[in-house]
Amino acid sequence: MVASAAILGAAATTGAIAAAPGAATPKPAPASQTMRALPSAPVEKVIVTYKNQAAEAGSNTAAKSDTAEKAAKTGEKLSFERRLAGGGALVDLGDSATKQDVTEVMNAFRADPSVASVEPDIRAYAMAVTPNDTDYAKQWDLFEATGGMNVPAAWDKTTGTGVTVAVIDTGYAAHSDVAGNIVSGYDFISTSADARDGNGRDADPKDEGDWNATAGECGTGSTASNSSWHGTHVAGTIGAVTNNTKGIAGIAYNAKIQPVRVLGKCGGSSSDIADAITWASGGTVPGVPVNANPAKVINMSLGGASATCPSVYQTAINGAVSRGTTVVVAAGNSNANASGFTPANCSNVITVASTSREGNRSYYSNYGTIVDVAAPGGETRRSTDTPGTVTTPENGIYSTLNSGTTTQSAENYKPYQGTSMAAPHIAGLAALLKSAKSTLTPAEIESAIKANARPLPGTCTGGCGTGIADTAKSVDAVLGTTPPTGSVFTNATDVTIADNTTVSSSIAVTGRTGNAPAALKVGVDIKHTWRGDLVIDLVAPDGTVRNLKASSSSDSADNVLTTYTVDASSEVANGTWKLQVRDVATGDTGYIDSWSLTF
Repeated sequence: MVASAAILGAAATTGAIAAAPGAATPKPAPASQTMRALPSAPVEKVIVTYKNQAAEAGSNTAAKSDTAEKAAKTGEKLSFERRLAGGGALVDLGDSATKQDVTEVMNAFRADPSVASVEPDIRAYAMAVTPNDTDYAKQWDLFEATGGMNVPAAWDKTTGTGVTVAVIDTGYAAHSDVAGNIVSGYDFISTSADARDGNGRDADPKDEGDWNATAGECGTGSTASNSSWHGTHVAGTIGAVTNNTKGIAGIAYNAKIQPVRVLGKCGGSSSDIADAITWASGGTVPGVPVNANPAKVINMSLGGASATCPSVYQTAINGAVSRGTTVVVAAGNSNANASGFTPANCSNVITVASTSREGNRSYYSNYGTIVDVAAPGGETRRSTDTPGTVTTPENGIYSTLNSGTTTQSAENYKPYQGTSMAAPHIAGLAALLKSAKSTLTPAEIESAIKANARPLPGTCTGGCGTGIADTAKSVDAVLGTTPPTGSVFTNATDVTIADNTTVSSSIAVTGRTGNAPAALKVGVDIKHTWRGDLVIDLVAPDGTVRNLKASSSSDSADNVLTTYTVDASSEVANGTWKLQVRDVATGDTGYIDSWSLTF
């Protein structure tokens, strides 16, 4: 099968990526995010380390006595506060001490032969919250409260170190703001004419350009267009080098980016894309060297129209997930149900819709029950503006690019819009989570992202998953130990529902005290082509069964996407809960996509 692997970074009406001819002045960043020098905090305490043989090195009484002696000598009000873990003595000067006072006290201690060292107890500040990248203020998608993804608040905990993200896309156009994080990739385009590099597959993922010279060149309805440098834009969002006083900040800026080229002239084939998925995740592809840097996250901002997920995609995706790789895909830009587009409609992926700066579903974004979560994808024009124009560049997603119209030229930056821009936000978040807790499985990463998303502040007709992903909240959730009140437990591992079978999916609840609530929320997301076939039960840890849904021969609608409220107050909260699904008829099948318990 040859997939029409259109790049999903475009206006829905034109099929061409909307890049601004020049970036307008963006709204200023909030005061908490603006660039500023570190505050000059007064020193109120000093740390005194005594020589090992000195009595003060092991005796608090002796250290207190010495502090009193130095107070008398300097005329300052000094007090011994406590012994530090490293053995030093913390001495308090009080909050009215001047710089001159501090200097005088430190000199007094330094003059004592029993003192090994004395140093001020200085203040430290979170350095990752406000990067010094010159265009960071244009990245509303990272920090704005309305439409942003709350990224900076996670950077003091994780920055993506140790994780490789494969960008399966058009390849890589060399860019100094990304280069420091690039690792060796591969070119999987097997047809030399499409690859434009004079050969088939090779170890050079350089983006040779995806321009079309004439309308109709790539099939009926295709238009002439310039090269998009799409993969480089996606790569910048995920992992642009940060705090380098230039350009933009990447979401997982200490992760490595692996460019894997599958899209060239007229898109790319599903056979090449499937092999790329396998290789990127560490699998074996005949005739291709083993990947020396297997990716734990794959981003695919690409897709084509298909009522079902091709088996070549699903097999490759399942293999990647089995090897511990999280697969993130764009929902598509046709303002239509994402179920008609692939790989968005494949199982075991995180399907991402796009939201605007105002927190609405972007006018072009696909939607539907198969969408898992939403992320900023921007709008470089309003839905009512002339297709192909760029009227609101400040509302797009600003990232790394190239200025060449066909072949590569000078590097630059441009705002784009699209679910192609939304997906790498989630891929970046997945990398942050994997870096924060290396044992996380793809299902646990998906669960954390979906469970900690926030409702759209605007509107989403058709369904945008669980809401806009919240980076800091997701990171805090995977690093937390005791779930707080109102916490959500989720299982996002797909479970196939065949005809006339009974299947179940389990959630292990831990860290709770007492019984479950009288209004336990059971969120259910089941994909099925005739939901009336299904009987759904909640099974408590002690085996008690509570029916959530009965079968109905007249209910021919697709899918079960709802939340049930159950009185589970007689059940102990901790333990293994199960969602049990029974198919009572033939002719229609499906799968449990995910389910959750909210305490």
